[in-house]
Amino acid sequence: MALIKSIRGFTPEFGKDCYLADNATIIGDVVMGDQCSVWFNAVVRGDVHYIRIGNKVNIQDGAIIHCTYKTAPTTIGNNVSIAHKAIVHGCTIEDNVLIGMNAIVMDNARIGKNSIIAAGAVVLENTVVEPGSVYAGIPAKKIKDISEELTSDLLERISNNYVKYASWYNDESP
Repeated sequence: MALIKSIRGFTPEFGKDCYLADNATIIGDVVMGDQCSVWFNAVVRGDVHYIRIGNKVNIQDGAIIHCTYKTAPTTIGNNVSIAHKAIVHGCTIEDNVLIGMNAIVMDNARIGKNSIIAAGAVVLENTVVEPGSVYAGIPAKKIKDISEELTSDLLERISNNYVKYASWYNDESP
């Protein structure tokens, strides 16, 4: 069973049909929408500021969602995929975004809707990622625009796939 921990008077809240892996950790001032999933060894730590997560968000294996005390909360929109071992810290992620494997998004960055942050990219503090674009590298820079059709198809497919994968685990009985 996932570790769900209250701290400083805050207890995580979950929408409908969420899946929390056995060793996922969700702490404090976290509010999560419907059909979200938090996978193995992922940590969502709302101990020092709040974390708000929309619907159909998947936080994959080993990812970390955190914030900065009193100055940088984390807000994640709908249909967002946070890939394996990514770090999302004190920033805003708009709707229909993919944060690639091992990517880092730092405080006060804003990731525009329908965007992709490439695997291994580092989005520095205060960076504003244009909607409908791909950012890659260290530090992350815009490498191209992507069509709304491509992003909506790709990002919607990934979000829907993770809802399906979660259903496999929720359907299993001990």
